[in-house]
Amino acid sequence: MSTLATSINQQIGYTIIIVLGLIWVALGLYWGRKAKDSESFMLAGRNVGLSLGAATAMATWVTSNTMMVAPLLALNLGIWGMLAYACASFGLMLFAPLSIRIKKLLPNGYTSGDFFRQRYGRVGWSLFLVITLVYSVTWLVTMAIAGGKLLETLGAIPYLHGMTAIMAVCVLYTIFGGLYAVIGTDFIQSLIILIGVVAIGLMVFVHLDFGEIYAYVSEYQPSLLKVVMPVALLAFFNNMLFGFGEVFHNNVWWSRAFAMRKEIAPKAFFISGLLWFPIPIAAGFIAIAAGPLGVNVTDPSKVGPDVAEHVLSEAGMGAAGGALILVVLFCSIASSIDSLLAATSDLLVKDVYCGLFQKKVTDKSFRRIATTAILIVALISWALAISGLDLDVVLFSAGGLVASLIWPIIAGLFWKGCNRALVLAGIVLGVATGYYFYFEIETYTGALAGGAVSMVFTILSYFIHPKPFPEPDSVSPNVS
Repeated sequence: MSTLATSINQQIGYTIIIVLGLIWVALGLYWGRKAKDSESFMLAGRNVGLSLGAATAMATWVTSNTMMVAPLLALNLGIWGMLAYACASFGLMLFAPLSIRIKKLLPNGYTSGDFFRQRYGRVGWSLFLVITLVYSVTWLVTMAIAGGKLLETLGAIPYLHGMTAIMAVCVLYTIFGGLYAVIGTDFIQSLIILIGVVAIGLMVFVHLDFGEIYAYVSEYQPSLLKVVMPVALLAFFNNMLFGFGEVFHNNVWWSRAFAMRKEIAPKAFFISGLLWFPIPIAAGFIAIAAGPLGVNVTDPSKVGPDVAEHVLSEAGMGAAGGALILVVLFCSIASSIDSLLAATSDLLVKDVYCGLFQKKVTDKSFRRIATTAILIVALISWALAISGLDLDVVLFSAGGLVASLIWPIIAGLFWKGCNRALVLAGIVLGVATGYYFYFEIETYTGALAGGAVSMVFTILSYFIHPKPFPEPDSVSPNVS
């Protein structure tokens, strides 16, 4: 087995990051001119069309986890590992009909917190905010870790330097332009991701001997080809529920639903899911080829970039191949970090500062407060990412958190009422059960266990002393 060395030197790596960083920051400044008030900064004027809507949803979902955790799952679990990550696309597709209901119930909504406040009261709202803020920071930490490992692998840039650079770039253009900058850069990043993935995929396809790979895996790693593999099947259903929970609850997606025109939202989410579905499958297949190609995988979370770089080097691409991979993966990470920074800071300003703390925010003071919130979220995530933990360990730790919110959200959107105390009890017990299963049973069971407990309590809430939901508010509190 050969040990893979970086195909681009440190100077090229720094140059790529600086050039891309300057482009995104300049675009943030340019689009930021449209963000003249709080609503424009948070929701891009509520007038986002189909192309921008589909592109920003797809680009946000093509995270570092898609490009790095999906190959890791394939390396460990084989064909089911690829499919396990790809099934997360179902969350985006199913959010399409949910977005119709969201726009009808909350035509003037700002955040997913507005929904929980109105449906489940102050206690439910507070519980939701704790869960979603913890999860959002967890997601951001995985993005930062992936960015640092990416630049370390491909550009010989020290982990801490690379991680800090990517976070700093995303913080700057998000502060300057809000959701206008996020959606605009996401559109460009989505084009780069799609073109880059297709180009890399074609080169890998041309230079791989599929018969040789199948023969090697059949002899030395036969478990990766098994159709029935209990752990892999657990991962498949766990990841599907994880994906539902991620999309259904997170303000990243609700803010886009509020930002898109009414007739556009369902189409945009469904198209983005279709565009995203094949990407983790392609990334996963590359990882299965690591053994036959003789790539020495020293860090499983880097197997995708390692193998892709190896194949492109063998094809004579050398530094150009490494640079292409670096650009594509940088865009995939930036398109998620910016969205999370914007959506999470909206929750901190709108729901925590204005809602729970009852502070008044005007358009004049909003940018200062929003900037502070973005910096706080970024600094916390950066500090936690210094550890450089494995991506899958960090990501799947939040399975019970997000899966426990699936059924309460569906009930709140489509039922006329329920027993709110039972629903909230189900969320708490679902989170606790999810963490227990994650730490004591198996990493790939947290979302399954948490979602199952929450589902039982939510169903019971429909039959045991249900009460009608209050009528939705027309305006969010303390934002002017």
